[in-house]
Amino acid sequence: MTSSILVARNLSKVVSSTEGELTILHDLDLDLEKGDSLAIVGSSGSGKSTLLGLLAGLDLPSRGAVLLVGKDLSALDEDQRARLRAEHVGFVFQSFQLLDSLNALENVMLPLELEGHADARQRARALLERVGLGQRLSHYPRQLSGGEQQRVAIARAFAAEPDVLFADEPTGNLDSHTGERISDLLFELNQERGTTLVLVTHDERLAHRCHRLIRLEAGHLIDSVEP
Repeated sequence: MTSSILVARNLSKVVSSTEGELTILHDLDLDLEKGDSLAIVGSSGSGKSTLLGLLAGLDLPSRGAVLLVGKDLSALDEDQRARLRAEHVGFVFQSFQLLDSLNALENVMLPLELEGHADARQRARALLERVGLGQRLSHYPRQLSGGEQQRVAIARAFAAEPDVLFADEPTGNLDSHTGERISDLLFELNQERGTTLVLVTHDERLAHRCHRLIRLEAGHLIDSVEP
């Protein structure tokens, strides 16, 4: 029995196109333990986002399998995969994806309330204070800078204490200085909470902060290193 928290075996994704079948991802294997951090790098169209979606159960492979916390995602229906993500996974996106009608505190509280946590407000407040937004709890996304919005998104991602955090270009919409501060915060929280981090990025400096790095090209794994 594996102790890995996230496993991919012979993972492939094939889609139909006007020119026939197109293989986006070719027979990839991966094992991540609790607390690991992995960067997925490559040019646009290399298969990075496809791999992230498969690992998170947002999409299903054409061949192979993904095991998240020991569960084969292909053996679960859509509702079961959504429940598994709610219990074990957090997400941070390039576009922040905050709800404009909710303030910072409410955005972080929302996933906790959906999971029935009675202490949702206290946990959300504590996390926002941890990311330096204790004075911005009642501010709405439109009243926050890009860096502040991403800090709210990070607090929301960590609110449910996920086993795995998926981050898709988390600094892509930020200037270099703000992006570096967000990167520091992401790795600090990841280390504090023992989360497994899977990071898609074009930023080589950010990628080399992870324990491991894999490079994709046209859906093929062409390099795997431990910086």
